[in-house]
Amino acid sequence: KMKISDKLEKVDQSFTVNMYDNGYMFEISGRKLGVDEYSNCKIITNTSEELLDLVREAVAMPKND
Repeated sequence: KMKISDKLEKVDQSFTVNMYDNGYMFEISGRKLGVDEYSNCKIITNTSEELLDLVREAVAMPKND
């Protein structure tokens, strides 16, 4: 199961959720893991529970200044 922290070290203050017939796409921007580069992270989930896990993770992560 993909996590935001697999891709990003810090996240921006907002994220986007797209709903599809067969799942969701969670999109968030932030700073790449290990380097100080800006990046975008898109994760597709099949269930609302997986989506909520991503929201919880985003809220708990360090934020960009």
